[in-house]
Amino acid sequence: MVLALKDKWIWDSWYVQDGDLWHCFYLQAPKSIGDPELRHWNVSYGHATSRDLVNWDHLGTCFAPAEAPAWDDYTTWTGSVVKGDDGSWHLFYTGTSRADDGKHQKLGHAVSSDLHTWKRVGSGLVLDRDDRYEEYQSGRWHDRTFRDPWVIRDPDGDGWLMYFTARNARVSGRLDAGAIGFATSDDLYHWELQDPIYTGGFGELEVPQVFEHDGRWYCLFCTAARFWSEEARDRIGTPMTGTHYLKGDGPRGPWRVAPGPMLDGADPANRYAARIVETGGKMKLMGFLMDDPATGLFQGVIDNPADVIATQDGRLTLAETG
Repeated sequence: MVLALKDKWIWDSWYVQDGDLWHCFYLQAPKSIGDPELRHWNVSYGHATSRDLVNWDHLGTCFAPAEAPAWDDYTTWTGSVVKGDDGSWHLFYTGTSRADDGKHQKLGHAVSSDLHTWKRVGSGLVLDRDDRYEEYQSGRWHDRTFRDPWVIRDPDGDGWLMYFTARNARVSGRLDAGAIGFATSDDLYHWELQDPIYTGGFGELEVPQVFEHDGRWYCLFCTAARFWSEEARDRIGTPMTGTHYLKGDGPRGPWRVAPGPMLDGADPANRYAARIVETGGKMKLMGFLMDDPATGLFQGVIDNPADVIATQDGRLTLAETG
């Protein structure tokens, strides 16, 4: 396994390159808590660096929930990192509070000069939902989904674009309301919430990653088999847990679910929350391993990079599966 710690479980990760050095940020939790399902509520960020995406140097914990009381004093979950115009690094992250039992996810912002020591901008809170995005309703879902911010430069202007996991408040169907939320900014500090850029097919589209490759636009996402709607079954095939993607006409869409087969799916689930990292003109898929098929035990490590190929018609496929 490429990224593993003896005393901690590792799961969602994201990557940024500075010169010839790759930085990986990942969610981590101590194995001493016993039950890996409790990892979500005992989370911090780990940080590691590599020159080849295979051999990693672990630099330790670099970010964690705020001291109580705060909007992010319970959890700091998945995010992304970009370099601003002034040369500083910007972390966008998911936070929840103990005061609402972690039910109301919001988006935060921190900055760094060295990619390891992060300082919240003000309270850290940068974006919250409005009535276009579904609020927590007891009995419908276990929480309000408003998380996993992914930020890129706007290729069509001077600003920035943010994508995140959400649910569309205007869609009643439980398994049709999963959405990719959207926000825009001129300066990375002030964000304007926009309508979701995609809705449909799933109850959740987690950990979105929007990128361009060979002139085509993709939005990677992961989801669980139990979140598939009939529409997704018809378009992709048998429900699996794993990673798939949307195809878009541009960074603002319109977006559509790519037809099957799923890019990286399995039943029972294996690799999850994968990212595509492009290096040397080649795409590599990196995600964490869930339950071991042989033992049923949660693995909590990041797997070796898997080669991703884009076919002539723009379909993404893993090299090992052809």
